[in-house]
Amino acid sequence: MELEFWSGAKDLPVWGFLIRAFIVYLYIFIVIKVLGQRSIGTINPLDFLFGVIIGDIIGNPLSSGEIPLAGPLAAATLITALHLGLSYIALKTPRFRRIIEDEPLILIKNGQILKKQLRKTKLTVESLLMDVRLRGTSDLNQIDYAVLESNGQISVIRKSNEDMLTPKGLNLPPQPPKGYPSVLILDGKVVHKNLEKVGTISWLKEKIAELGFKNIDDIFLLTIDEGGQFYYSKM
Repeated sequence: MELEFWSGAKDLPVWGFLIRAFIVYLYIFIVIKVLGQRSIGTINPLDFLFGVIIGDIIGNPLSSGEIPLAGPLAAATLITALHLGLSYIALKTPRFRRIIEDEPLILIKNGQILKKQLRKTKLTVESLLMDVRLRGTSDLNQIDYAVLESNGQISVIRKSNEDMLTPKGLNLPPQPPKGYPSVLILDGKVVHKNLEKVGTISWLKEKIAELGFKNIDDIFLLTIDEGGQFYYSKM
């Protein structure tokens, strides 16, 4: 007697779906063990693509009882073997690794935002500021480097303790919190909505002159926090 849960049937009984679910779960468990342990936060685009494809292939037999189980499992096994082979070659061959894995890209260098790198990565300033805040740094003046890693996350390297003296280190009373920074100039253009909260256009021109700039369009990004401290990045 042909096994319906394996070959598929138009009216597959409930027990057939249960057996299929058990087989698929066991299969995925084995695949994860074969591929090795992965950290969710370090999954690269190739791992993500593999997960999507495998989920789509072996998910169909769980939703449709008419689809035979052998075909999707065979296809999933082939995809797993290819993925494992590419991962092994990338581990042994650094040149090939650069093909299947993106190199880290520097977004902030020596405290300055690299405009060309933002355009290359299709990353907006707002997204960069959000990711930096998620790393626990709202003050851009404290950042030495920000790097877009191969897994799509942004890592932040702060300036050394010698460069960033704190009131505590100088035995001074604690300073008030700097608060949330507001963007006054973005890509050489004034953000008037934010400027109206802190000053006028003439006041802004005086401040950028104090910072050593002649024109507003010479500045890529200028922010001010609630403590009145500026951060700027040249165009």
